[in-house]
Amino acid sequence: MEQSEHLNATFAALADPTRRAILARLLDGALPVGELARDFSVTRPAISQHLRVLKRARLVTDRPAGTRRLYAVNPDAIDSLREYFDQFWSRALAAFNEHAEKRPGREKGREKKR
Repeated sequence: MEQSEHLNATFAALADPTRRAILARLLDGALPVGELARDFSVTRPAISQHLRVLKRARLVTDRPAGTRRLYAVNPDAIDSLREYFDQFWSRALAAFNEHAEKRPGREKGREKKR
């Protein structure tokens, strides 16, 4: 999957409030579908479908544990999201700094005293 496709899949997965809630629930540690389903008002098969979408977007991973599969947050995906949003944050801070430096009444980085 190409980077832009992956990013689109990630945002599409996160657009759903139930999937965001599942992801938040998994922050405490890996869980099987059945245990996750107890926390939601949707069926276990619905939780499984949400997990498939999250897995396709690489936001969660799964691993076998006996007869069950445990789902967990994929830290690499979260790091990628953070990197994506950091570019906006960095630009916003730089723009704010530039604006603050251009404000009238500023002298050598300090406001003039009245």
